[in-house]
Amino acid sequence: MPPIVTDQMGRKVQLPAPPLRIVSLVPSQTELLAKLNLDKAVVGITKFCVHPEEWFRSKTRVGGTKEVKMDVIAGLSPNLIIGNKEENSPEDIRALEKDYPVWMSDIEDLEDALDMIRTVGLLTDRQPAAEELAGKINGAFIALGQQVQRLPPVSAAYLIWRKPYMVAARETFIDEMLQRAGFSNVFSRERRYPEVSLDAIAAREPEVILLSSEPYPFKEKHIAELQAACPTSDIQLVDGEFFSWYGSRLLQSPDYFRALRRR
Repeated sequence: MPPIVTDQMGRKVQLPAPPLRIVSLVPSQTELLAKLNLDKAVVGITKFCVHPEEWFRSKTRVGGTKEVKMDVIAGLSPNLIIGNKEENSPEDIRALEKDYPVWMSDIEDLEDALDMIRTVGLLTDRQPAAEELAGKINGAFIALGQQVQRLPPVSAAYLIWRKPYMVAARETFIDEMLQRAGFSNVFSRERRYPEVSLDAIAAREPEVILLSSEPYPFKEKHIAELQAACPTSDIQLVDGEFFSWYGSRLLQSPDYFRALRRR
């Protein structure tokens, strides 16, 4: 009998060992599969799976993270689909799991991310490489924490959307990354991704306002209206992948956070 594993949502999933035809529905997990040298096994990705670029150009795209093309996936005959609780729609996952093994991640903090990396390595017969990667990421964040604890925290608002403005609050992976980078989230009393007004942002008096490159692509032209409402805040454009991608990209995040704090 194929092995039965429990995913991060507590679901029992029966899998072939190892799966030879994988579809990834999450950009950060697609990048992880590439890091684990699973080029031949991965047959499908989403239109948002932009890393690695070679895969983005050559792999079959199965739609978006929340608008999966069921007919395209059927044509790929996957024996493992990897998804995420937050990034994929429950309706799509319920439909897919009727026909395929679907392993789901649920990431809120660094420990969840490291567990996901190790488990994906186990599922895909890449356990030594995944363990090594998780160890390096953990070590990099330990070193970052030792440096950050010697600095005063910087109060910050992290914006992910415009019209309406939305911020990352507590119970999000972004909030976890903010804390590990030495930022104090001024919206930590709220949950998840609340809508906020310019007045609400100004009232929290953040020392720094971080404008993410994703999911909304903030640009230089968006800084002016925020600066007018929050004249004492330092407003920075940031690469959202280092705050919200919870796969192998985490290996680079500590150095990015150090540079951001220096700025």
